[in-house]
Formats: sequence, structure tokens, C-alpha cells
Amino acid sequence: MCWSQRGGPVTHVFRGTFIHSTPETALQVLEDALLGVDTAGKISFIGKGENLLELSQKFGFNPSDVNQLAQHEFFMPGMIDTHIHASQYSYAGTALDMPLLQWLNTYTFPVESHFKDLEFAKKVYTQVVKRTLRNGTTTACYFATIHTDASLLLGQIANDFGQRALVGKVCMDRNNSVKHYRETVQESVDETHRFIKELLNKKYPLVKPVVTPRFAPSCTEALLEQLGTIAKNNNLHIQSHISENIDELKLVKELFPDSETYTDIYHKFNLLTDKTIMAHGCHLSDKELTVFRETGTSLSHCPNSNVSLCSGILDARNVLNHKVKLGLGTDVAGGYSSSILDAVRRTLDASKVLTIQNPQHQTLTFEEVFRLATLGGSQALSLDDQIGNFEIGKDFDALRVNVAARGGPIDLVQCKEPKVVDHLTSYSLFPPICPLKGDDRNIVEVFVAGRKVVPCEDLALE
Repeated sequence: MCWSQRGGPVTHVFRGTFIHSTPETALQVLEDALLGVDTAGKISFIGKGENLLELSQKFGFNPSDVNQLAQHEFFMPGMIDTHIHASQYSYAGTALDMPLLQWLNTYTFPVESHFKDLEFAKKVYTQVVKRTLRNGTTTACYFATIHTDASLLLGQIANDFGQRALVGKVCMDRNNSVKHYRETVQESVDETHRFIKELLNKKYPLVKPVVTPRFAPSCTEALLEQLGTIAKNNNLHIQSHISENIDELKLVKELFPDSETYTDIYHKFNLLTDKTIMAHGCHLSDKELTVFRETGTSLSHCPNSNVSLCSGILDARNVLNHKVKLGLGTDVAGGYSSSILDAVRRTLDASKVLTIQNPQHQTLTFEEVFRLATLGGSQALSLDDQIGNFEIGKDFDALRVNVAARGGPIDLVQCKEPKVVDHLTSYSLFPPICPLKGDDRNIVEVFVAGRKVVPCEDLALE
């Protein structure tokens, strides 16, 4: 194992087991490793435990200051939620009795319209940031609402609690069900400009704006065109939805009769870029996936929501075979859980359902889905030069996991040292990252850019 120094002086050194993914290896276990974090929160070096003395002299730290992980602990990269509606958190786990379009009109739009009330917005947004951090989400790509001030408040709250976030003020100039919850084209454009300018002027180190047309059915061509220009001129991320539901596809065809496919609509208005993340994609054709690959556009796989709203099942294997960037999303509140571990479970379930339907289908492995929850998410958000795994020079976004956490859901049967057996970790190591066993109780510490954000007194859930 090699190492090199980056950034300033080393402020933290950890020793123990580290688990992460690389582009070549879905799940890699580094046993008895040493990892140093510098003053900028970046990974300064990675080395072997047996080289402690040499490393301490090279990087100027005291061996007695090394933070030693316990027998049943390990570090993994922070999890990345590539699609979550912060404004829908207040009713997560309820109102899942309708398909997408009816669900939006009956529940979602009426609730989101209340976010003009900043006190209400503050309460909900504080809760969702606290909860997702406790769940191990170090990076979140948030949808807010059409309300600029409330969207700016979400950015402030994420910054205050130390979460890395892309925050989007929703843009929509078509909505016949809740008529007061929509904008004119000019209002949407003006407020999007204001949102971007004010959020960037805050100079939050980890929170950035993302241009957010809700989805094609809620936007006119005039608005989509303007948003594509705004994103291009400001070199910003873009997020939206695509091909989630069959009835949605029919509506899109009615509203945009001149477009051959759903993908063509976004492509026409320069909304498909290497910084675009589109949620769902359950019904995308191979031809559309080719456009995604050619433009560098990413997909967010939201299996909980896809099933909860009876929308469809994304063939994630087919997406990966097309070499399209893919991450995982909770899609709260279409998805009832704000945990990416749940998204890992549901991704595995969805892939197995496809295998039941077609035994020739190549089921996703746990290791592959672990990569989607971490490195894959960073690639989908075009942040893989900063986060996603334990590479020198990247930010230390990490979860300290304890298999034997007191009161946790895992009962240990074996007490052997961690080892790799047939590309899987042994039972003493595997359960905490296995989505069928571990949960937030096993996540004892959360780090974002080297800063410990969990546990934190301010983060205590009320």
C-alpha cells in the first residue's frame, strides 16, 4: 500500500478496518490500516498499521494519539442520497395509497404549498437534515419547494449541521390541481436567479444550488428552455424526474407531442449534462439510456418509491450495462424511509424480483449495491473527485460502524478477526454493512469533510 501527503498538517489518525469501493473493485477491505486526515478535512495518507512508526515520523503525529477502532468496528464511506424531497419529510410513511399523478395532486402539492411559512419550513427541514445525518447520509441532493426563502433556509440548515448538500428550489409553471402552488415563467426564472445568487453568496463550503425543474409535466417549454440556459451559464448541477410512471409517460406525450421520447424533451433544452441527475427512469428505452451515456447524465435509483407508488421496477443491471452513472435515492416521501440502507435493501429486492420474472437476469450483488450507495452516488452527482471512497486527497466523509453497538439489531455469533472469504467478508464483519441487519444504531460516528457531525448535541432528535 502506498501513501502520499496532501494538504496541511495531520490532525486525526485512525487505525483499524476500512471498507470502500473502487471503480475496479465493488467492495475492498483494508485490514489494520492507518488513515490520516489533515486540517482541511482531506485524507492525507493511507498506510499499513505495521508502518505506524515510519508514518508518524513522516507525517508528524504522535503514535499515542492514534484513534484505534474496536474489534467490531470499521469505517466505510458516507452514504449519498441522490434524490430526496426534504419538503415531503413531514408525511413520510403515510399517504401511499395512490399512483404518482394522483398522489402529487392529493398530498404532495398541498403540503408543499405550506412552505411559504418559514417557521413550518424550519421545523421540517431541521428534522430531515438531522435524521438523514443520523442515518449516515453525508451527502444529500435535495428538492425543496417553489419558495425561494424556504429553499435558502434548507441550505442554511444543512450547512449548520455539517451535511454536504445540493439544494434545489423547485421550478414549476404548470399545476391545475393546486393553482396557488405554481409560478409564472418569469417568476420562476427570477426566483431561480435569486436563489442561486443568494446561496452562492453565503459561501457555504459544502452546500451548492442545483437547478430543479420539477418534471416535464409541470413545466412549459418556455420554462425548460430558460432553466437549461441558467444551468449552462452558471455551470450548475441539474435535477429532475423522468419515466417514473406509465400514466406520467402518457401525459408527457400529450403535453409534448413533438418530442419522440421523454428524454428528448430534456435534451432539447440542454438539461442533460454531465452534472444532471434524473430520478427513477423505470421505463427508459435502451435508446434513451444511450443518450444518457453520451451526455454524461446520471440516474438516481429509488426502489422504495418505485414500488410504494406502483410506478415500476428499474432494471439497474441494464442501466449499468449501458455504462450510465447510477446512484441510490430514498425519494422521500414517495419512499417511506429516509435511510440509504433501506435503498440498498430495496435495490437488492428489486433486482431479485427481476430475476424471478426472468431467470436469465443477472441479479445485482450486495457488493455492487454497496458501491452504488457510496462511490456510485458520488459519480452520479459528479462529486467523485471529492468524495465516495477512501482515496488520498478526497474529503474524509465517513461512517464509523460498530457491529456490536449496545442496543443494536445485530447478535454476533462469531468473534473471529475480519477476513475476506470468497470475496465476502466473514460473518463477524459482514452484518453491519449488510442491509438486512444493520441500521442507524450501528452508526456511532459520522464525519463530513473531516468534521465529526454525529454524535452532536445539536443533532439530538427531539
